[in-house]
Order: sequence, then C-alpha cells, then structure tokens
Amino acid sequence: MKLMISRFIAIIILVIPGIAAMIGFLKMKDALFLYMSRHGDDSLTQVHFDWLDFGLGIVLFAAGIGFLGGWIYFRDRKRNYLGPRFKKKTENPS
Repeated sequence: MKLMISRFIAIIILVIPGIAAMIGFLKMKDALFLYMSRHGDDSLTQVHFDWLDFGLGIVLFAAGIGFLGGWIYFRDRKRNYLGPRFKKKTENPS
C-alpha cells in the first residue's frame, strides 16, 4: 500500500508541471489568436496585444517544460543513459 501511495504522489508531481505547461501554451495561443482576429474586425479602431496573458503563458510553459526536462535529464544521468556529450567531464591528471 505504501508503494502504491508513493507512486501516485510521484505521478501527481509529474502531472502538475505538465498541466502548467499546457495552460501556458494555451494562454500564448489565445493571446496570439485574439490579436490576429482583431485585425480583421473593421469595427475596432485600435488593436492591442495582451502582453500579460502572453507573458504568463511563457512563464507557465517554460516552468513546466523546464521541470519535466530536468527531471528526465537527471533520471537518465542517474541510470547512465546519457550520451557522451551530456556526461560530466572528468579531470585527467597527467
């Protein structure tokens, strides 16, 4: 039972950044879509870009993807799955 609860907590820890990245992507997409669609509306005289939503989207997207990418990188480094390009450099005393 304890193993099942710990695995469930681990999945939740990975799902929350994924959802944050998804929400961030959708906020960026919506801000761009509204800006583009308002250009086609002749009744509007001035069109403003929603920088707050777009900036929040970038922050959420970067945080979510950064967390997931870092988690995968450190897991692969621990299991020695990395290519030679990403392995730690060892000092070679001559």
